[in-house]
Amino acid sequence: MPYTATRPSPPQHSRTVGAARNKAPLAVPLPAEVARYHEHAAGAGQCGSAVVQAIGAPAEAVWAVVRRFDRPQAYKRFVKSCRLVEDGGSVGVGSVREVRVVSGLPATCSRERLEVLDDERRVLSFRIVGGEHRLANYRSVTTVSEVPVAGGAGKPVSVVVESYVVDVPPGNTGDETRVFVDTIVRCNLLSLARAAEAEAQLALAPVQSPRVS
Repeated sequence: MPYTATRPSPPQHSRTVGAARNKAPLAVPLPAEVARYHEHAAGAGQCGSAVVQAIGAPAEAVWAVVRRFDRPQAYKRFVKSCRLVEDGGSVGVGSVREVRVVSGLPATCSRERLEVLDDERRVLSFRIVGGEHRLANYRSVTTVSEVPVAGGAGKPVSVVVESYVVDVPPGNTGDETRVFVDTIVRCNLLSLARAAEAEAQLALAPVQSPRVS
């Protein structure tokens, strides 16, 4: 059964559409070695897009949340639970997780394999390899970059880019598929921004000295 994609309200952050098919440049400057990860080659019957989110927190703090392949529910609100399949005690390229999603979505579970985990460049990529859902051949790449602050003053700003390519399900158009997936990715990145910015605020809060009676 096709899902019904309702067009969301205008986003409050940049969004690059069609980057996967046409290899269009992203709307934010990224190091070349990072930008190349977002150059997906979409085939016939596929579509892709990219969502960009600015976060008022250091890149390392944001990456610490994103890199947890074993705990996507830390910021992905549509994930109900996650478990690693045959994990060897650590997460690395080739690790597989089984994700169960909340009710109300046209899916129940997803099996996903970690394709890239680059701590130096802050790049994570995974591919859906099974499960009960409508996102066949879905591949996602997420990067976290820190934007230099003018004059070296002010709070650090990170830019998170999440791009993907996926098969268009039978009964849906490419535009409907992009709207559906973009809405989920956007919600996830807004949740990530709130969590990372709250942690950054706590880190900057002055330590209260114990009161001496």
